[in-house]
Amino acid sequence: MNSPSFFHLHLISDATGETLLAAGRAAAAQYKDARAIEHIYPLIRTERQLMKVFEDIEEAPGIVLYTIVDQDLAQKIDERCAALGLPYVSVIEPVLAVFQSYLGTPAGRRVGAQHALDAEYFRRIEALNFTMEHDDGQLADDADQADIVLIGISRTSKTPTSIYLANRGIKTANIPLVLDVPLPEALLSAKKPLIVCLVASAERISQVRENRVLGAGYDGGSYVDRATILQELTYARTLCKRHGWPTIDVSRRSIEETAAAILALRGKKF
Repeated sequence: MNSPSFFHLHLISDATGETLLAAGRAAAAQYKDARAIEHIYPLIRTERQLMKVFEDIEEAPGIVLYTIVDQDLAQKIDERCAALGLPYVSVIEPVLAVFQSYLGTPAGRRVGAQHALDAEYFRRIEALNFTMEHDDGQLADDADQADIVLIGISRTSKTPTSIYLANRGIKTANIPLVLDVPLPEALLSAKKPLIVCLVASAERISQVRENRVLGAGYDGGSYVDRATILQELTYARTLCKRHGWPTIDVSRRSIEETAAAILALRGKKF
């Protein structure tokens, strides 16, 4: 493709649609010259609801992805898409088939089972609340209550990584490292959490800080100066070496990749 194009992506779910959205975006991301116009239809559980969905689909034909555990409704989607000549995929059926083959028993086919209000759900909510309350050095005296504490100089993705981990049910605090500012005593004496320092190249941090400064409309001064950033990074690495804390370079990592590296370290500790 020589110029950006657009296509319609219809996502039909009997639950929230989060699984479909993630799958659809992961696939669409592989086509840099094609942009998906997303149409999300959550909580589709009756034939009447499904018919209204197809009224929209007929007006804007495109790819249809669905996660519907009710086999009768799923068959209706297949039949209607085939009649319209549209490509369609049940995102969950191939996965269920593999599970059934290995486990030797069919799936229970419970709608929205992954969103049950169970202990795991409330653990994630508790972790999110903790993480938001302990963002950017807030309530640093509670460091020993965290599962993970992320430290690092400004703009090393501490907050988004913390929130990602919290969504996995992991209580995560983050504390900024600032030149000549001593660390909280509670962090130095903490025994429970895994403490990880996030670092990046001076060039990468400078770029991110410059974008922040431009957006805020003020002069960044030493905040974006690479020589100063190098001093900050040296300070961070020296602290980590002194206390035996691991470091992770996030320069070329996505939030998901950084979180995976942190969880691998946590697995070794525990």
